[in-house]
Order: sequence, then C-alpha cells, then structure tokens
Amino acid sequence: MSEPDRYISFCNIDCDNNANLLVSMLEHHLTANHGHAQWHSYFENKRQEQANMQRDNLNFVGNQLNMLYEYFRECEDQNALDLLYQIEQECC
Repeated sequence: MSEPDRYISFCNIDCDNNANLLVSMLEHHLTANHGHAQWHSYFENKRQEQANMQRDNLNFVGNQLNMLYEYFRECEDQNALDLLYQIEQECC
C-alpha cells in the first residue's frame, strides 16, 4: 500500500485524531507551565475563540501552525513538532 496522499484521498489519514492528540500535547505543556507566559495567554484566547466558534481541533491546528511550531520548539518537544509537521503535510 502506498503512502497516504491528501491530493488523491483523505482515506487512511487520521487527521481528526492526530489533531486531537496534538492539542492534548499542547494542553499538557500549558498545564505544566512550559514556555513563556505570553504563550499561555495567547493559546488560552485562541482556544476560547475556537470554542465560541464551535471549530474542531483540526481547524484550530491549521489556523495556528506557525504559532504551534514556535511554541513546541520553545518547549523542545520533538514528538509534537513531528506530529505537527505530519498534520500539516497530510491534512492542511
């Protein structure tokens, strides 16, 4: 079986679950107080906007790609960075 290719089909690409996992990684870092305080207020505001607009986590990740890259780099979380890259390539 070939690698999933979003340009052909989203079949076999678990975008929603990967986005949910990435957001749980984000929440873990924020709860653990990792990174500068400005990130905490930034993501708190963005997560509130997401809830108000009733958007799913994939939408959130797609809209916050650059900020998530910066935050996870600051947290030195290579697993989160790898997952974020995978989501960007496969789902956004």
